[in-house]
Amino acid sequence: MSSDKTIQAGAFKEAGASAEKPSNALRHAGRSLRLAGAKAYGAGRRLLAVILFFALWEASSRLRLINPIFFPPISKIIASLWKELLIYAPTAGMNGSQRGLLYNLAFSLKRSLTGYFLGLAVAIPLGVAVGWFRKFERFIDPLIQMFRNISTLALMPVFIMLLGIGEMSRTGIIFWGVLWVNLMNTISGVKNVDAQLVKAATAMGMPKWQLFLKIVVPGALPSIFVGVRISATTSIMILTGAEMIGATEGLGWSVRHFQTYMMYSEMYAYIIVMTLLGIMINYSLAALERHVFRYREKIGAAG
Repeated sequence: MSSDKTIQAGAFKEAGASAEKPSNALRHAGRSLRLAGAKAYGAGRRLLAVILFFALWEASSRLRLINPIFFPPISKIIASLWKELLIYAPTAGMNGSQRGLLYNLAFSLKRSLTGYFLGLAVAIPLGVAVGWFRKFERFIDPLIQMFRNISTLALMPVFIMLLGIGEMSRTGIIFWGVLWVNLMNTISGVKNVDAQLVKAATAMGMPKWQLFLKIVVPGALPSIFVGVRISATTSIMILTGAEMIGATEGLGWSVRHFQTYMMYSEMYAYIIVMTLLGIMINYSLAALERHVFRYREKIGAAG
């Protein structure tokens, strides 16, 4: 008799558990939908000013409150962007404008990334050396201050004279622009490493090379990464000006080309692409920075 009651009780529990599973799944789905809705609402609020700006542009152009030749409607610009993205194919023998957006974007990214990583490769080691060795800093600082205050694009004719009108001059000017942002942030990061940590490590007899690798470099990394992130978008902006001189393909060249032939919808389409490219790079590196330095948030929360 007792075994029958036990069996019945077990069956009742199983039925109750099976009834709870759909309800738990529904609650989980409801929470997910609410979270997605909250994120969409937050994104909409952040983009509200941008949406209103483009809506005002569209209406003003349609109503001819602004000149629709120089400021075509946003819908027409988006149509041109779509055409550039899908219709034109990379056909051999055609120039950059006929090859379309993807071809020109590939050229620009190649130039930008080459100059960018060359700038990092020089700026970070040099910045560490300048920040760590005080005598070297006193010697080279006047030269750094002089060069970093020269307008980057103003030196474009100098790079053309030295390196020619080809790819090397355009890569070189991007390298130059990236160099100083990373150099100054690296120097600042090394010089602002916690002095108490350095003194404690020295007092414990830590060799200088270990002190440098285990305390100075990790302590300077957050500041170095700020320079890496800022200079990434800087390289795109410099690229635009560099490609307007002597290039035959690329995003910057396309903007100038379309402006010359009064193809303003295509011109604005490429400007939007460059803007989105800079935003994507900035947010991607910001997300990487949060991931790499998430230990700082944990330390702050513990404190």
